[in-house]
Amino acid sequence: MRRNAVEVRSVMTSDVLSVTPDTPIKDVAVLLSERGISGVPVCDANGAVVGVLSEADLLVKQGGPRHVSGGLFAWLVDTASAPDIAKLRAHTAGEAMTSPAVTVEADTPIGEAARMMVDRGMNRLPVVEDGALVGIVTRADLVRLFTRSDEDIAREIRENVAGRMLWIDANRLEVEVERGEVVLRGQVDTELEAELLEKRIPLVPGVVGIRSELSWPVDRKGHPVGGEARA
Repeated sequence: MRRNAVEVRSVMTSDVLSVTPDTPIKDVAVLLSERGISGVPVCDANGAVVGVLSEADLLVKQGGPRHVSGGLFAWLVDTASAPDIAKLRAHTAGEAMTSPAVTVEADTPIGEAARMMVDRGMNRLPVVEDGALVGIVTRADLVRLFTRSDEDIAREIRENVAGRMLWIDANRLEVEVERGEVVLRGQVDTELEAELLEKRIPLVPGVVGIRSELSWPVDRKGHPVGGEARA
């Protein structure tokens, strides 16, 4: 199924900036400011992502140690509120970065990437292939998928979801899409096929909602139904 889903590689930015662990923090700050970005991957000599350095990491150093209530040595026993000493003392990207880096493979379906960003509260994900950095995908990249044309969405539903993924004859389906809202009509062989379509179509990039008006002659257990059943 993964080969037929819209993959991260199709929406990522491939001309991605990166720094090395030895890059001075001052140089990283200048890079972020000049390019108007909020973070960069940190890569080793082989192009592998070893961390990510963001504005938040730099602000730890700029802001200095946080005040911890409870006495002079409270931070020794209260690790949740202790300042990040390594970041405060950092001089290079490798010392200030957040590591290990959370990355995503280039062939990952964009739905999985979106869930990772939401679950982890991240705005960007470095994209890797064979262990090396090949791009970066942001929340903005995924949001832009909702601007896909209704025609593109309908085509993907018929060709990829119905035809390639579920082996359902798309000629038996009527797929109507308006402003991302999908109306599905026609007849499938079984109730199970209808359920699979209804579960998979909402995962198509750009789909806002779905209404199924499918009919089928056989229920999910393979038993004939009286007349035509509708979803």
